[in-house]
Amino acid sequence: MKIRFVDRSDIKISRKSKSKYRPLKEAIAKLKPGGDAIQVKFSDEKELTSLRNVIYTYNRETDSNVRSSADMNKNLIYFYVK
Repeated sequence: MKIRFVDRSDIKISRKSKSKYRPLKEAIAKLKPGGDAIQVKFSDEKELTSLRNVIYTYNRETDSNVRSSADMNKNLIYFYVK
């Protein structure tokens, strides 16, 4: 067995074709600074964390600045570009 270390940036994992978050990514790509926000309903804390992780990954990959704000009483999260 041959083992070697590689940079993490060399590894690209993509689940674009079957991701349930694809509509979110497509909507986020259409956001403009100072424009409209996206409202997404979530069911529990786990889903909220998953939604935010998708956005963090999107920001890292596209060098964007998408922000989020959650309304825990109504189970809604808002995404916008500052």
